[in-house]
Amino acid sequence: MKVIGIGKNYVSDKSEIAEIKTGDQLIFLKAESTIVTNNNNIEFPSITKELAYEVELVVKIGKKGKDISVENAHSYISEIAVGIDYTAKDVLTASRANKGPWALAKGFDGASPISGFKPVSNFSDLNNINFDLVINGEKKQVGNTDFMIYSFSEIIAFVSKYMTLEPGDLIFTGTPALGTGLNVKGDHLQASIEGELLLDFKLI
Repeated sequence: MKVIGIGKNYVSDKSEIAEIKTGDQLIFLKAESTIVTNNNNIEFPSITKELAYEVELVVKIGKKGKDISVENAHSYISEIAVGIDYTAKDVLTASRANKGPWALAKGFDGASPISGFKPVSNFSDLNNINFDLVINGEKKQVGNTDFMIYSFSEIIAFVSKYMTLEPGDLIFTGTPALGTGLNVKGDHLQASIEGELLLDFKLI
């Protein structure tokens, strides 16, 4: 199973999309061992002092595909969840200083908590899905897929040019443009889709 992420994929003003949308999507991979499910609490990682959160919708691939067209890409999505794409910012900064990859900063254990999945058929419009993140009772991020630079279908089509997508593969589709920040030990995170609380855990 692959865990795929896309970076810098939301705007706060939709008028910005046309200028930003060059076709060059920022794609990265995360280790399967980053995944945490069942709303299990996460041990604050010892490898970082700067744990950055990003709430994202996560799509699950339902069938095998290669060189998928944008027009057909939606049919490859089986389910949707909400998750947190964690980054060890200090690790990333050190790696960038040596022109290194993102692998350690994004790929540590616990870096991808994910909620339970909802069938894609539950969503009438994939370009109009609301989601949000609350930390310690305070709403920190609010997103809607209409503000994506690249849609679910465009992400799937792009990635499938380079690698075969297989059933069970997960794609983190980007975080809202505003509200990202750092977590500390003891924080309580709750993420929802369309007002339904799906992800609920603490950093311990």
